[in-house]
Amino acid sequence: MSTENEGTAVPPAPSAPPVPVDAPAAQAPQGESAHGQGAPGDAAQQGVSSSAPDPSWPPPPPPAGPSYGGGDGSGAGPGAWGSSYQQPAPKRRRGGLAAAVLIAALVAGGVGGGLGYTLAKDNDESTGSTTVSASTSGGDVKRDAGTVAGVAAKALPSTVTIEAESTSGEGGTGTGFVFDKQGHIVTNNHVVADAVDGGKLTATFPNGKKYDAEVVGHAQGYDVAVVKLKNAPGDLKPLTLGNSDKVAVGDSTIAIGAPFGLSDTVTTGIISAKNRPVASSDGSGSQASYMSALQTDASINPGNSGGPLLDAQGNVIGINSAIQSTGNGGFGTGQSGSIGLGFAIPINQAKYVAQELIETGKPVYAKIGASVSLDDSSKGAQITEQGAGGAAPVEPGGPAAKAGLKPGDVITKLDDRVIDSGPTLIGEIWTHKPGDKVTITYERGGKQHTVDVTLGSRVGDS
Repeated sequence: MSTENEGTAVPPAPSAPPVPVDAPAAQAPQGESAHGQGAPGDAAQQGVSSSAPDPSWPPPPPPAGPSYGGGDGSGAGPGAWGSSYQQPAPKRRRGGLAAAVLIAALVAGGVGGGLGYTLAKDNDESTGSTTVSASTSGGDVKRDAGTVAGVAAKALPSTVTIEAESTSGEGGTGTGFVFDKQGHIVTNNHVVADAVDGGKLTATFPNGKKYDAEVVGHAQGYDVAVVKLKNAPGDLKPLTLGNSDKVAVGDSTIAIGAPFGLSDTVTTGIISAKNRPVASSDGSGSQASYMSALQTDASINPGNSGGPLLDAQGNVIGINSAIQSTGNGGFGTGQSGSIGLGFAIPINQAKYVAQELIETGKPVYAKIGASVSLDDSSKGAQITEQGAGGAAPVEPGGPAAKAGLKPGDVITKLDDRVIDSGPTLIGEIWTHKPGDKVTITYERGGKQHTVDVTLGSRVGDS
């Protein structure tokens, strides 16, 4: 599935999830180096197709899909059932009684009105108001830790609005959250991309304090970046990281971000799905990012990217990154908005990437060492006959070669995950670390085979 970042239309993705959005997207190559670098599409994308291998890395964005990260009833006609009702003529001798009843009613009404007025007047004179006041004011209400208000109150002070600006003055707004006490902030790569080469970067806390920041490291393929505050305050409170592997469909979610620049916005929802294959891009021709995402219906819009997706206890379970959208959005921006299909990078993966970026400044990707087709076939990830840039489709001495995989083999499962396309395979491989052993199921000549593969590694995005 493809999606869009920051509200711009983007690449498509695997055949499973949402129907991709109609939006411009760069043409994707047919094969991609099987580092597990292939192809799905900011708050995801669906379907990736291409025609020829591309020697460059990361792979180009797949064709259209989601992107990174708003009766009359008919009345009955005239006429009725049966004949019309005729009011009977009143009998004169009852006129006096009717008048007497009317006068009595008026007198009673007058008495009641008088009593009501007198009571209200007395009450006004004694209390000065007839309104009813609560025993406690809003500020005195205790909001338990498990409530949305309680979670928001605790998490907001550790969430920042990020403004990135390139040397040419171009840029945008996103979100990030405090990762550690040393001043590291985790966000999306596409949020800070404009400021990577000599641009300007600032982070503003809900209390209004703004800090200059610098990019420590960024991973385009994972769409994760780490920035560090300059002159960071000593009282930073990192958000607690949860376990995204333990999340269940139906669990409550809380998203914090700056949708359309509206800082410190809180929205709620649930986990709608797990392991959603997503390829996302910002629609500007940049390379796609791949994830096996958490899907949520919490409202995510342009500007939410990089913000935390929290569970009901306030633990970070994901980084809001992409949305599936249906066209232009509000505020006159022409940007797409939320339709309840948001996608977040699982925090277990993002934590590993962030730690690598802090330690070395470069991302490390797991790979199988084979080039796979980016076509959205729904039958699996096929190892291409030709590798990217004329290279061998199966890297000599690489993990796939050692496992006996060959060009033409179609990978249909990785462990217990069904693989329906090259982009899906890439997203699943990248949820692992180099050195992990995985079980690959593949088809060759109409027969199914299973083999264990120890994943290799590649450092950097290029």
